Amino acid sequence: MNPWNGLRGLPARAWIVCSSTLVNRMGTMARPFLVLYLVERRGFSESQAGLALSFYGGAALIAAPLAGRACDRFGALRIMRWSLLLSGLLLTMFPLVTTPGAILAFIFAWASVGEAYRPANLAMLTGLAPPGRIRAVLALNRVAINLGMSVGPAVGGLLAAWSYAAVFIVDGVMSVISSAVLWLAVKSTTETRPVSRSTSAGALRDHRLLYVLAALLPVMMVFFQLAATLPLFLVRNLHKAPTAYGFLMVVNTVLIILFEVPLNLRMERWPHRLALTLGALFIAAGFGGYAFTGTVAAVVATTIVWTVGEMILLPGSAAYLAEIAPEGRTGEYMGLYSMTFNIAFAIGPWLGAEVLERQGARPLWLAALALGLAGAALLSRLRHNDSTDAGIGAP
Repeated sequence: MNPWNGLRGLPARAWIVCSSTLVNRMGTMARPFLVLYLVERRGFSESQAGLALSFYGGAALIAAPLAGRACDRFGALRIMRWSLLLSGLLLTMFPLVTTPGAILAFIFAWASVGEAYRPANLAMLTGLAPPGRIRAVLALNRVAINLGMSVGPAVGGLLAAWSYAAVFIVDGVMSVISSAVLWLAVKSTTETRPVSRSTSAGALRDHRLLYVLAALLPVMMVFFQLAATLPLFLVRNLHKAPTAYGFLMVVNTVLIILFEVPLNLRMERWPHRLALTLGALFIAAGFGGYAFTGTVAAVVATTIVWTVGEMILLPGSAAYLAEIAPEGRTGEYMGLYSMTFNIAFAIGPWLGAEVLERQGARPLWLAALALGLAGAALLSRLRHNDSTDAGIGAP
């Protein structure tokens, strides 16, 4: 039996949105090369380039919840279209900006419109998913993301060797093309109808939402060590070549492309509490396992462990929030969900680097294990019937 057969029942609009995601991600190359561009072409110091990334992160934190509320008011499809179009146009003009102040302002504007896409994308896809199929739709979208990301940065590296301006122009053009797919192939009337007003209490009064976001935060702080401390650990502590980190990311991507959809199809009927707890445990065990690794084989094995956790936790957590969101409030919930990821990305790598520098590798990964287990313990206290009842209770 083909493990992908379960995707046949998904609506055509979900496939179109995921195709747009694939096109957009195939062009994702500007942000990975932003620091190098600023240092090598615009004369920024390393600390100034870091400040530029802080501008991007600050804008992302602000944009996510605002975009989520805009989705509920104007429709997620409209927000996705304009986010892709405007961010694409900004990127094509970015090489023309030369002064430091203007560059920082441009980065803030780029992040503000570009990061609005994430909560809108999640809200759109969860609205299109048939009952009980949210995990499958989100897993399909993550396959599109990873397929695209396996192309974009690699092509960006080739373009950067020729012209940094080409990196931003190609990224911008791909965003515009992705927007065009949504304009041409998805009619506004086919989107789940936006609700401008809701009689339910604000999202920040929903204890289930706040609880699960608080439980996810430490786990995601651990997960984002892959962006900072993991490459440092491989090169400085295990004395591996920088290509070792690239190899691990290839392993991660291939596993997601091959197995995330079949895995989530098998888990569609699992209770959210069980799925989220299991995903968090795998992430904790995978990153914690680095404390006891010294060979390439061991590092690959622990990477596989946390990749399994990623494949379970990320689509599962978004599916849970989509199910507990009141009608017409999915965008708001996804905006706060995206904001939580942005907070974890802002804190996790910085804190991990501090621990690695001051205490060493083993304390870092043992601390990651402890944080991940704490998050898993919190997630295990979601009620069994956790998408419909009042929230938190004894296991």
